[in-house]
Amino acid sequence: MQTDNRTRPAQPADVPAIVDLVHALAEYERAPEQCHLTAEQLERALFGTTPAAFCHVGLIDDEVVGYAIWFRNFSTWRGSHGIYLEDLFVSPAHRGSGLGKALLAALAQECVRNNYPRLEWSVLNWNTPTIDFYKSLGATPQDEWTTFRLTDEALTELGS
Repeated sequence: MQTDNRTRPAQPADVPAIVDLVHALAEYERAPEQCHLTAEQLERALFGTTPAAFCHVGLIDDEVVGYAIWFRNFSTWRGSHGIYLEDLFVSPAHRGSGLGKALLAALAQECVRNNYPRLEWSVLNWNTPTIDFYKSLGATPQDEWTTFRLTDEALTELGS
């Protein structure tokens, strides 16, 4: 299993750069007003006493220019954990460098190393360049599923 030396697990010192990139992703996805992530929140999620998420970073000249934030999910049908990729983002100046593929390969290596049978993620339907990139790697869209989400007042009302 060959590892791309431009990727590695995130370290606490990477958190400010990752937060900046998360906000850049929100801008790219046309929803900057929905992104409220702070460095403190991300540091707690990645490096707290019980990490809830994990992150790999992509580096160019020792600068964090990309990231993949992920967490373990569980498939009842497979009876095993897998990886759910929450975000994958490479700064626009470094797209086409192979860094996005390298970050996905790092997560695929996590799956292989841990015997996880699935690596899954979502992509916005309008984001055709990214969809084409994922398809070029052999990923297949799961068009038969619709994602649902509860937030804000609806979540509070149901949970009350």
